[in-house]
Amino acid sequence: MVEQTEKTTTGGAAIRLDAVRFDYGDMAMRFDLAIEASSIAAIIGPSGAGKSTVLNLIAGFETPLSGRVLIGGADVTHAEPSRRPVSMVFQDNNLFAHLDVAANVGLGRRPGLRLDAADRQAVHDAIAKVGLAGKEPRKPAALSGGERQRVAIARALVRNRPVLLLDEAFASLGPALRHEMLDLVGQLQKDTGMTIVMVTHHPDDALRIPSTLFFLENGHVAASGPAGELLAAKGPSLLRKYLGSQELSL
Repeated sequence: MVEQTEKTTTGGAAIRLDAVRFDYGDMAMRFDLAIEASSIAAIIGPSGAGKSTVLNLIAGFETPLSGRVLIGGADVTHAEPSRRPVSMVFQDNNLFAHLDVAANVGLGRRPGLRLDAADRQAVHDAIAKVGLAGKEPRKPAALSGGERQRVAIARALVRNRPVLLLDEAFASLGPALRHEMLDLVGQLQKDTGMTIVMVTHHPDDALRIPSTLFFLENGHVAASGPAGELLAAKGPSLLRKYLGSQELSL
């Protein structure tokens, strides 16, 4: 059970890709999208459509050829990743095998692990928020796959950034664990007010927690809107074609 902790005041930041152009090989990608502050956005689409590219443009791991990337109204198009108010969690949780849970989370606060009392309290709170209280001394090898992803999320939370990016973070988990993690993400968003953007290959992930859905195809946003509406039978034909016979369920 996730421990209920006092609501934090991280808050979220609006995100906008304004006429962003990025070329990947022979594909010319063009992105225009806006994500409201303190909301959850889900990005779906076929492989190679540009889903992870969107996250990398927001995080600063890729630089557009033209256009602007704005976070919280500030133009961060050419800002280094470390200077952007963003945390990111990948499918590979990137935990250090020789460090325990507390130390792995602490790295998000201070890379040198020189933690003062306030830092240690922040680490404790983040671990509690993801439901791992009492498991601070454990090494990654002693954790389940879902627990390791919880550690990665706690490490992102402790950075206290207004934007959290999830790049297929739960893709390797089974349906039950994936849904459990999505429920956790939804609760964390309510607790912190952060803006969350997740890339997923599972359309029903967008139905699990209230979200705005962006459907990417051939390097551009082909459809966007409330997930429930877009994934309904009356949704856009190009999206229905992509979904094919996939069964959506909670």
